[in-house]
Amino acid sequence: MSEIKAADVSKLRKVTGAGMMDCKVALQEANGDFDKAIEIIRKKGQAIANKRADRDAAEGAVLAKVDGSFGAMVCLACETDFVAKNESFVAFTQSILDAAIANKPENLEALLALPFEGKTVAEKVIEQVGVIGEKLEIKFYDKINAPHVQAYIHPGNKLATLVGFSKTEVAEQVAKDVAMQVAAMDPVAVDKGDVPKETVDKEFEIGRDQALREGKPENIVDKIAEGRVAKFFKEATLLNQEFTKDAKITIKQYLAQADKELKVTGFIRFSLK
Repeated sequence: MSEIKAADVSKLRKVTGAGMMDCKVALQEANGDFDKAIEIIRKKGQAIANKRADRDAAEGAVLAKVDGSFGAMVCLACETDFVAKNESFVAFTQSILDAAIANKPENLEALLALPFEGKTVAEKVIEQVGVIGEKLEIKFYDKINAPHVQAYIHPGNKLATLVGFSKTEVAEQVAKDVAMQVAAMDPVAVDKGDVPKETVDKEFEIGRDQALREGKPENIVDKIAEGRVAKFFKEATLLNQEFTKDAKITIKQYLAQADKELKVTGFIRFSLK
């Protein structure tokens, strides 16, 4: 067996990000062949990924970024909060998001197939499983296109939002307020007309059943159910929600005060909690 030099171990660690002992063992297995040692580290990553496939990756980092009229959001999940808070893990998540911003993949499958540091994004994630020793997976990816896009990342990197606006010029505070509203109030749609019919029908039936259980007369239960649907729209659609900074007005009214022509074209919200 050839002598394993500390400089080679250090170089392999720098290239792969694996631990010092893992690098030393890989070089020993490869009999000092550097390229073969890299392959051993990569294969180890795959092996660990397979072994930990049934683990629950419930922690992680959720990041969002905007480039002009394009915004993207990525969640890289891991097993423990300890790893999620690690600077290198967050930086790795950011690098995947940067690749998404640069290449604008259509969906998660396309993101995973992107070229990334000589591999694909999917292969790089597997490699990092071997480095970190935890199950990792890209749990979420989505994008938004609009004349103006605002990103918001809640402190702790567990929740992020993206909001699209109809005009390129949007006051910074207004855009940020709306993005934070989405984060805080978790709306299901922008406005009433954007809520799927099956959701509205379900809310109506729930309201009707509750009224009947409460003994309300048959002739008014539909009216009561309609009231429940109206309340649902007020609480669950962004434009009709009370503004978190001023409960006297809705988000629709807040936007109108800033710019009567300004509209929200869509939003994305993802949370690990």
